[in-house]
Amino acid sequence: MSDPAPAFPPLIPRPLAVAPERGAFELGPRARIVAVDAEAADVGRLLARMLRPPTGYALPVVAAPKAAVAGAVVLALVPGDRALGGEGYRLRVDDRITIAARRPAGLFRGAQTLRQLLPVTVESTAPVPGPWLVPRGTIHDRPRFAWRGLMLDVARHFFGVTEVERLIDEMAAYKLNRLHLHLTDDQGWRIAIRSWPNLTRVGSGTAVGGGQGGHYTQRELARIVAYARRRFVDVVPELDMPGHVNAALASYGRLAADGVAPAPYTGIDVGFSSLALQRASTYEFVDDVVREVAALTPGPYLHIGGDEALSTDPDEYRVFVERVQRIVRAHGKRMVGWEETSRARLRRSSVVQHWHDAALARRAVEQGAKLVLSPATRAYLDMKYKPSFPLGLEWAGTTSVRDAYDWDPATLLEGVGEHDVLGVEAALWSETFADRAGLDLLAFPRLLGLAEVGWSPSAGRSWREYRLRLAAHGPRLSARGIGFHPSPEVPWA
Repeated sequence: MSDPAPAFPPLIPRPLAVAPERGAFELGPRARIVAVDAEAADVGRLLARMLRPPTGYALPVVAAPKAAVAGAVVLALVPGDRALGGEGYRLRVDDRITIAARRPAGLFRGAQTLRQLLPVTVESTAPVPGPWLVPRGTIHDRPRFAWRGLMLDVARHFFGVTEVERLIDEMAAYKLNRLHLHLTDDQGWRIAIRSWPNLTRVGSGTAVGGGQGGHYTQRELARIVAYARRRFVDVVPELDMPGHVNAALASYGRLAADGVAPAPYTGIDVGFSSLALQRASTYEFVDDVVREVAALTPGPYLHIGGDEALSTDPDEYRVFVERVQRIVRAHGKRMVGWEETSRARLRRSSVVQHWHDAALARRAVEQGAKLVLSPATRAYLDMKYKPSFPLGLEWAGTTSVRDAYDWDPATLLEGVGEHDVLGVEAALWSETFADRAGLDLLAFPRLLGLAEVGWSPSAGRSWREYRLRLAAHGPRLSARGIGFHPSPEVPWA
């Protein structure tokens, strides 16, 4: 009897190149994970932690560069293979599984592909019967864009450490690598600042609709950052200013133009608050906050917001952005800001996040800044799927599963080419949901489409083909406890 025809399960994101072969490798109960290099061992331990519960196998992680490895999962670093970049990998399945990468991040991305090559029962948290078959063949893969992110708004409604860690795991499963935490807004200040303790004593106490607030201690944010870094996700903290600051003003009235602390705010209007930008004490505040948050986040970026500062004088706004840009740089970070920040003079090292105004995005590019694309009509996952959907907003229209997938960052904006784009980011603002169920319903399955937009080459991508791969991932999402929206656009398995 001949071997079965070549086949790979439907993979998301779509790899750069796949070459299936006949037959399958069986992961057996005596299999080991061989970390050929010391740096690969940590990735091996994460892979073992993922595979042990469903298989029931011991899967020891061993350092055995010269040992026989047939039947094993081999993780190897190949520093000289520049074609792989920092996150690319090669995955080969024959009488063993070999994942080779130039950097540990690439090994981790390859391990996520291996996860999808295994049966859907690999998502189980308890042992299930095998066999654990992996189709033979080779995958060569690397990302199209360096920045592939998700922004979570924890200011309108707060989400605790455990929930954020769960979200990091789901991001990492689809090769996303930036978690942008929107930590401050009118409705809540969510990170403890030791030099300004009232920011959380007062400013974290509520949420949209008057619900329960909350905040992260510095130790808790450090825990999130460490959890993310182990999964090769950088946390990008956002401290939104000079607008969206009512929670800060309610905590310290001297930051307001009239010196009077306003009442806490629980609505969803925007553009009504502003820091007092003519006072030296305001910049002392900004420097203190940036310094403390920068020390907690070892990644290279710090987001200063800058959007919808409608009650800020335009000239003062430009001076503020330029001054804060210097503060961020002084604390060892690259400034990220929403596209409105391009009204100021930007350093070429700064990053601008596009959300709705193409002219402002082009202005950023003209100054030499790179763009992260979060077009509201495509990447704002808080937009409703359709007008009758119970959660979400509609100010940018509705965003179907197809809308979130069927676009190309290199052609989205006239005058902006692929070389101007650092990457893409989905945005999940939390005005209309306050729990895991709402988060999952709005984020999934649209987040998977954004992940592919950021990772996969444009050639060969099509909605018609993608919707079939996405359908096959429905059981995987369900097995992981994700309550996704079963869009009728997709023929779910």
